[in-house]
Amino acid sequence: MLLFRFAIFFLLLAAGVCFALYIGTGQARYKRWGLVALKWTVIAALGFFGVLILERLL
Repeated sequence: MLLFRFAIFFLLLAAGVCFALYIGTGQARYKRWGLVALKWTVIAALGFFGVLILERLL
């Protein structure tokens, strides 16, 4: 569970840094990287909540 929390935190941090770099530089690659990091954050969060639901059911 702690691994999911760290993964979600660092992925959100990475996405935020990428979007800040996009705003600062205007380069589209940072926006693309930010969206990829955000996508993986959502996947990690879904896994985290899936584990919580399975623990509750079992």
